[in-house]
Amino acid sequence: MRFRPCIDLHDGKVKQIVGATLSDAPGTLPATNFESEQPADFFADLYWRDGLEGGHVIKLGPGNEAAAAAALGAHPGSLQIGGGITPGNAARWLDAGAGKVIVTSYVFANGELDEQRLEAMVRAVGSQRLVLDLSCRKTSSGYTVVCDRWQTFTSLQVSADTLGRLAESCAEFLIHAVDVEGRQAGVETELVEALGQWTPIPTTYAGGVRSMPDVECVQTLGNDRLDVTVGSALDLFGGVGVRYADLVAFDQQQRTRTPKPE
Repeated sequence: MRFRPCIDLHDGKVKQIVGATLSDAPGTLPATNFESEQPADFFADLYWRDGLEGGHVIKLGPGNEAAAAAALGAHPGSLQIGGGITPGNAARWLDAGAGKVIVTSYVFANGELDEQRLEAMVRAVGSQRLVLDLSCRKTSSGYTVVCDRWQTFTSLQVSADTLGRLAESCAEFLIHAVDVEGRQAGVETELVEALGQWTPIPTTYAGGVRSMPDVECVQTLGNDRLDVTVGSALDLFGGVGVRYADLVAFDQQQRTRTPKPE
């Protein structure tokens, strides 16, 4: 398991927000846990110097283009980019320095997975440079993928069949447990355990991590097959539950381990 760092951008600033409070409604502001005085490229350089790979830059709405480009350009190829990615702009972000592009809402239409849109994304960047964001919320039928800033429920369930089928079109999955994301309320253990059994490709879990024991919980319940990201609990982002230095040390230790056999 590796630690995947994040740079979440809102109104051009590096922030940690409660993602489920994002809304397109006029005058509605998200619940913000932290806003950094440092620019996005500061964090990109920090992650690169500490050997952290495959982190993600997420544009949360408009006004984040310049900050995202600065982060990606700091060390080209070291970070992924998500937020409003389409076949029309994906190549531009790869040229700007993204190692991979992350897509979610574009591949859904009217709450349904649109296979033609997914194929268009694959044609635009190739499956090996595509990450599918399957962030989800728990419902009576299981874990249901949400899109449009996590406000719209789709018909797609996170399952072994779904992950196996979609793995043919992408290189990785990024999956936020939306109900606990940004709330430092503990990880969604049922989802973590299921992902550890189901996913056939690299998958990053995000949501609810509040301590190093939570990181270790993801490693154990996820069968050592998931990577993890930590946001609001991290001291780097004003949190008190997890020290960035401890995560860097954890990641360094993971690099020297023999991967667990499938």
